[in-house]
Amino acid sequence: MALPPGSACRPGKRAALGVLALAVAAALLPSSATARPAPHSTAGHCAHLPHLRVPGAAHQQADCLSELTTAGTVGSGHTDPTDWAGLTPKDLAVPSGVPGIQIDGYFPDTSTTNTNHGWNHDAQFVVRLPDRWNGGLVVAGTPGNREQYANDRAIADWVLTRGYAYAATDKGNTGPAFHRDGARPGDAVAEWNTRLTQLTRAARTVVAQRYHRPPTRTLATGMSNGGYLVRWQLENHPELYDGGVDWEGTLWRSEGPHLFTFLPSALRHYPAYAAGGPAAGRARAELHRAGFPTGSEFLWPFHHQVYWDLTQRIYREEFDPAFDGEKEAGTPYCAPGAAPGCDADYDYATRPADVHRAVERIALTGRIGKPLITLHGTLDVLLPISQDSDVYARMVREAGRGGLHHYYRIEDGTHTDSLVDTFPDRLRPLLPCHRSAFTALESRLATGHHPPASRTVPRPEAATPATLLTSCRLDG
Repeated sequence: MALPPGSACRPGKRAALGVLALAVAAALLPSSATARPAPHSTAGHCAHLPHLRVPGAAHQQADCLSELTTAGTVGSGHTDPTDWAGLTPKDLAVPSGVPGIQIDGYFPDTSTTNTNHGWNHDAQFVVRLPDRWNGGLVVAGTPGNREQYANDRAIADWVLTRGYAYAATDKGNTGPAFHRDGARPGDAVAEWNTRLTQLTRAARTVVAQRYHRPPTRTLATGMSNGGYLVRWQLENHPELYDGGVDWEGTLWRSEGPHLFTFLPSALRHYPAYAAGGPAAGRARAELHRAGFPTGSEFLWPFHHQVYWDLTQRIYREEFDPAFDGEKEAGTPYCAPGAAPGCDADYDYATRPADVHRAVERIALTGRIGKPLITLHGTLDVLLPISQDSDVYARMVREAGRGGLHHYYRIEDGTHTDSLVDTFPDRLRPLLPCHRSAFTALESRLATGHHPPASRTVPRPEAATPATLLTSCRLDG
């Protein structure tokens, strides 16, 4: 659990991330939502709004809205666009026509990284209950260290138009200093799993209150860290779900591979590659050996500037705070060998057993208990596919659960769909593939008809960016 306010840093750690890390985080991570207007009238379709109670919530605010999608919630203050900035292509259509009830609130927690609504309270959630309900519930955790509205454009808008109730959590801690939450290494990430379980149970109850019957199906989905949560939930709490869609989930296993087995290689070798000269060829080969795919070189400068360094340092701080001594989250962009505790020199295999045990606490096993569809881009250079979903698919098979799993390797997909806007001739968005996977899961649950066989989904020849944004055939 989180530490009390004023004692959030682990003993011996200074509370400074460094100017560069904070600057990057300010650009990528959300701050606070805009002030919301007074709720609409509770007459008519929201007549029973005062009777809705989220079990276990320390605070909630329920509003009757004429529009639950971002077509309306941006203006009404019931979402935060900075939460989902940079996650979807700019030309993604914004659906509308979904009136209903939105409940915002938080569960008891003692950390305060989430400033949405001025609450300064973690474990925040959002629950949306459309008037025209299809009987289902979709739950999600957020990617990265973003807050509860991060999936609104990529996931919530679409599932709400299909009639699903929707619920999302901030995972219990947010922002680049998320690792300050908890009393021991690994606590902050472990809380992510607990919070999604908590929200799923509570949301199922609220759905029953609103519609006078429980959901006929509960589906988990999410991207990146949110995809990790889907995997973990289906392994550890399959009784709560009917299935899930894992969008490039993060892989954690004590023996690796994971972030700490490939990101340090990127930090060590990319500067030599970028500098050119005689050492560049060897540096490029080392990056390929670490898992960064051939043909992804055009994406390396952006990821070096924005993701690789910050991700390595803040997640290493979560699981191995002793590595850099009294520093907090290391030294940004330090050169290998320049100083003790430089993350470019990090070698997970040689770290003490307690570091491996911290990772083991939140590790995946592959022992899923409900149907799961995984999709991952072949040009992902934050979570390289050979070091992540290829491995997880093998884990599922080795656990004897292969019949529950379908896995699609999306050719030319990368980790962040907004990069498609920068490289429209080289990349394709994963978002339409997620929607195809979601409908394939629906079909399996409704009819028993299995999705197309696991495969690499080729990028269609001569496909235009507009076509790729609206379609993704998993079978051809």
